[in-house]
Amino acid sequence: MKRQGVSSERKRARMPSGKAGAANGFLMEVCVDSVESAVNAERGGAGRIELCSGLLEGGTTPSMGVLQVVKQSVQIPVFVMIRPRGAICRPLPVTFHRAFDMVHDPMAALETLLTLGFERVLTSGCDSSALEGLPLIKRLIDQAKGRIVVMPGGGITDRNLQRILEGSGATEFHCSARTARDSGMKFRNFSVAMGASLSNSEYSLKVTDVTKVRTLNAIAKNILV
Repeated sequence: MKRQGVSSERKRARMPSGKAGAANGFLMEVCVDSVESAVNAERGGAGRIELCSGLLEGGTTPSMGVLQVVKQSVQIPVFVMIRPRGAICRPLPVTFHRAFDMVHDPMAALETLLTLGFERVLTSGCDSSALEGLPLIKRLIDQAKGRIVVMPGGGITDRNLQRILEGSGATEFHCSARTARDSGMKFRNFSVAMGASLSNSEYSLKVTDVTKVRTLNAIAKNILV
């Protein structure tokens, strides 16, 4: 997964709590930063969207305009990244962000989140990816005993999703399922870079891929068979 940061909560913008979606199987949450990606996520079968801005910076609060258009464009639940934030956004359901992966004692931290009223925690198991952190994710889910949703996220692909879900017992998972797409710019000045990042092309953008979402969704559903 993509980001670590100061903020730790995400606020849902519409529709019922994400817990309900897992009742009929696995629930896939897709992280998006545009209307196009939100629509693609829904078309691919995602059960919930995390709407952000600035994913290359770890995710920030999207504009009200983007949120309104996304809400008009999709029917699945939309959780909104809130960063920075002043307090827990009750009565809306909140998810603790991957700041969890920086804690010293994750088992104790999980109990703290329960005390604070969080409904979900997004984690890579305090490691570089959900696959690497799989043993801890399994321990967290076992400790949670359904009191809070432990949602694996971080580097989830079609190559490792089955192992992560089967090895952890998770009922929800988080991914971006994105691919790079060439920008529509006609004139390109390759002598100038508009920003400090050297790893991302000025002339491409990443968008949620319908095929990737469908593939991940199919893998999760196949585990139930």
